[in-house]
Amino acid sequence: MSFKFFDKLSKDFTELLNDKKEYNVIIEVDKGGNRKSFIAHSVILRYRSPYFDKELENVITNKNNIKTIIKPNISAQIFEIILKYIYGGIINIENMDTKTIYELMVNANELELKELSAKLESYLIEFKASWLRTHFSLVYRSIFDGNDFEDLKNFYNDIIAKYPNLIFESEDFTSLQETALISILKRDDLKVEEIKFWNYIIKWGIAQNPTLPANSEEWSNENFKVLKITLQQCLPLIRYFHIPGEDIWKKVKPYKKILEEQLWDDLTQYFMYPNQPVKSLILPARIISTPNLSSRTRTIPNLTSTPNLISSPNLISSPNLPSRTISTPNSTVSTIINRKHIAEISSWVDRKSAIYSLANIPYKFQLILRGSGDGFHPKTFWNMCHGHARTIVVAKVAGTEEIVGGYNPLTWDNSKRGVFMKTNDSFIFSLKNGNIQDSILSRVINSRKALFYSDDPNIYGPCFGNCQFMMESKVSDFTKDKQCRCDYYLNCYENPIRTTSDEFSILDYEVFKIIKK
Repeated sequence: MSFKFFDKLSKDFTELLNDKKEYNVIIEVDKGGNRKSFIAHSVILRYRSPYFDKELENVITNKNNIKTIIKPNISAQIFEIILKYIYGGIINIENMDTKTIYELMVNANELELKELSAKLESYLIEFKASWLRTHFSLVYRSIFDGNDFEDLKNFYNDIIAKYPNLIFESEDFTSLQETALISILKRDDLKVEEIKFWNYIIKWGIAQNPTLPANSEEWSNENFKVLKITLQQCLPLIRYFHIPGEDIWKKVKPYKKILEEQLWDDLTQYFMYPNQPVKSLILPARIISTPNLSSRTRTIPNLTSTPNLISSPNLISSPNLPSRTISTPNSTVSTIINRKHIAEISSWVDRKSAIYSLANIPYKFQLILRGSGDGFHPKTFWNMCHGHARTIVVAKVAGTEEIVGGYNPLTWDNSKRGVFMKTNDSFIFSLKNGNIQDSILSRVINSRKALFYSDDPNIYGPCFGNCQFMMESKVSDFTKDKQCRCDYYLNCYENPIRTTSDEFSILDYEVFKIIKK
């Protein structure tokens, strides 16, 4: 049995702040008429804050054995609260205004008080979301200086996904930090046409280099090189192959010198011969709310969810806000699988004994590739799936309507050739469909040969195990010759997923990236 007296301990340590006998540190904060000094003890500061531990190593002791730390950018009010937390481990924010809580969070993070900073971040998101929305510009630009505040970044990026004009059409857009811009561009769910992203990053890049001539037609090669260097982290995030050809010609071509030569060659080829493979990586299209987009730009929605409404009147009344996209029971992305299949596959991914209910599917399936939209050449698979992990491949067998497929938790990598890939988490399957009474799950049993990345991307697509589910075509079209197979004999996976080893062609196939909701 143990007796714990934390309240008394906290009170006694806090009282040390009023004891002027044993202190050996002075901390000066704020500036001007608000400047104030606090006394402290190095042993407590060092063990409570990694920041002070490092600071005290670098500060010289004066003749009275006192070290002085100067922090002019922290207000006396905020630092007094922080110092009491360092000593007593308690903060009372009950009557504290939200702006002070926000400043407290930022300064606690700077002083590497991670526990306090994270707690305040969670509090603001959970209880002060309206304030965060109202003070969008203030907060958003201040949280991208480092790798912290990930939850706040996601909070704001979720808003931007719905209302991108809040940031892209704001007067101070060009003052946005590069890290913030990159964080936005990485998202797949921004409801903006891709050509607009190109226009925005060009605008931002030029603004970072005010000495560039106003008329880009007068630019030298050196001018283009400067812009290319400025945008080197942003350019790979543009989904070039989903920009209409007319816009590529009118708006991208004037700046083609900032693109890699191979990318420009591939773009030119793509719009002339869309079914031919290219060498450049093709990123998936973003999910936007334009009604006449191809189906591959959407994500299979959670049909039981209700869209989150933003309560801030400033956001709701903005004339630039795009209309919402509301999921309906008839909306779907896949032409092969349905919601019940998604629930079943999701339960297999999580190794659940029971199938998830439709209301509790923990994943969304983001379409990367569809054969009928992107082509059936094997190399198209390797180009479009390259770099993607945690993916599901589903294919519909010609003549039988069977649905077969496999899950790959690893990253598809078109630079690997003729190698087996090791994992304990892959599986293959066939799905209940029409005359097929029950789905079949077959988990990997030979982890060293879970997948095979072929040495000939012109013939072979995805291959699970030793041909236990493999897509192949000797004429570079999975629909044209019967070369795909689900071999019956067992060597890498538990069970056969078909009752025959006959080779087959496919009607269509799709590849989805599985994303946690």
